[in-house]
Amino acid sequence: MNYIGTRSAMPTAILAILFSTTGFAASTNMATTSKGLQAKMAYCQDCHGLSGQGYSGVLPIPRIATQTTAYIANQLLDFSESRRDSNVSVDMPKIHSVSPAMRVALASHFSGLNPKPPGDGPKNLVNTGKKIYEEGIPEANVPACSGCHGPKARGEGKIPRLAGQLYPYTVKELGNWIKERRQHSTNEDTSAVMTPVAHSLNQTKIAAVAAYLSYLK
Repeated sequence: MNYIGTRSAMPTAILAILFSTTGFAASTNMATTSKGLQAKMAYCQDCHGLSGQGYSGVLPIPRIATQTTAYIANQLLDFSESRRDSNVSVDMPKIHSVSPAMRVALASHFSGLNPKPPGDGPKNLVNTGKKIYEEGIPEANVPACSGCHGPKARGEGKIPRLAGQLYPYTVKELGNWIKERRQHSTNEDTSAVMTPVAHSLNQTKIAAVAAYLSYLK
């Protein structure tokens, strides 16, 4: 995958999305025809990459390839209802607002892609991250990540896949969990389980877990 090409296209792609008057918001009136799906996929690919591999830049954009279909569809719903990332300057609800049928179609497409993991975390932290992921931190009341996300971090249903996720994105998410997840939701969901866990991890341990996950296939 040519990451350089993706990086160079990012500023233009983001501006195009921000100033588009059609964008994702119009998709609620568009059937999931082949042409319509291709158009929405193109928007996703502008930021997440042609293979859904994500983008490691000033604003890390997650890998969505091989992510569970249910998780992607659920996150698109959360974005459309302003439950996620309200502190980001980009108008996420407008960009991600698509019809229920389109959410499933897009989720199915990106779930089926499988680029190589980025392996962009510090290698010296991998062993520590593996231990935390598999065993947790009993003295800090942090359960093993594998208990929910699976021994290979591939997730299931609405529980997300973590294997192969970009290092800076995982660090950002765990470090800012309360600011970026379910800010306006009155209904708790599986993301609420992570709140005490994220708060119990210091930056060193977050970095270790993120490094380990970035190398998993």
